Amino acid sequence: MELIQIKDNTWALAANQLIPVFRLGGGRCILLDSGLAKEREEIEQALLSAGLTPAGILCSHAHVDHCANNRYFQEKYHIPVALTAPEAGMCSSILNLKCYRLLVSPDAAEQEMSDMVHTPDVIIPWADGPFELAGARFQIVTTPGHSSGHVCAVTPDGVCYAGDALMSREMLRAKLPYALSLQHAMDSRQKLRGLDCACFLMAHKGVCPGDEIGRLIDDNHSLILRRVEEMRALITRPMHFSDICAEVCRRYELFSRRPRRALYYERNIRFFIEFMVDHGQLGMESRQGVAWYLPAEAAQLP
Repeated sequence: MELIQIKDNTWALAANQLIPVFRLGGGRCILLDSGLAKEREEIEQALLSAGLTPAGILCSHAHVDHCANNRYFQEKYHIPVALTAPEAGMCSSILNLKCYRLLVSPDAAEQEMSDMVHTPDVIIPWADGPFELAGARFQIVTTPGHSSGHVCAVTPDGVCYAGDALMSREMLRAKLPYALSLQHAMDSRQKLRGLDCACFLMAHKGVCPGDEIGRLIDDNHSLILRRVEEMRALITRPMHFSDICAEVCRRYELFSRRPRRALYYERNIRFFIEFMVDHGQLGMESRQGVAWYLPAEAAQLP
């Protein structure tokens, strides 16, 4: 696994996602996220090969590709893990983590996410401003949307780790980009526009110079709004949610044979439908106890 220098003491491990590593003195480092459980051995070996020992983890949010090794590093190296309160609560139990996977069964959630259950040592205050961990001073930017307690962190070198608050150019063809709230995610991306940072590092999977961040934010918003319009165009008549899912999967050729992956598609589609309802693009009716969605102009007035 390659360790890439981003700027000065800010580096990144090229895992399934980019995992920022801030180098401290004496061969110590702070991880900004800890990656997938299946990559644990490779991540640890890459650090050891570089002469680095973890001294702390500043975690952006509690998703399986960002915090599955928190407990492992916490227990093995006796280091502090920092999360915001919403994300810490998510990691407190399998049942809470099911809220992230949403549609999978509790047993399936345990199979997929048992490594994520842990108790952080430090709660990151829910406010924009300085935050110290293991002797290094970061700037925290609260960016809810992708998850409820997602944060970005600016390293002492002026590198903003955007986590999943921002999609890199490599991801701008995503068929169903994920956000718990599309609107909150868009509002949070706008906050990044005002940061004076040398560059922005995105987990999946790129680095953007600071003077280009505005264009990247605009392109992120354009992707979301384009997908909204494409899905809205499929709803030409009253439809229940399962019919909408089928139409969207046909539109984007999402033909997985794995039931759990199909549930992830359904979850992501639901967030787009919620956005359209909230913005008056779709109306809702109840028919025999089932919610139906229809073009706003055809919806019955309450």
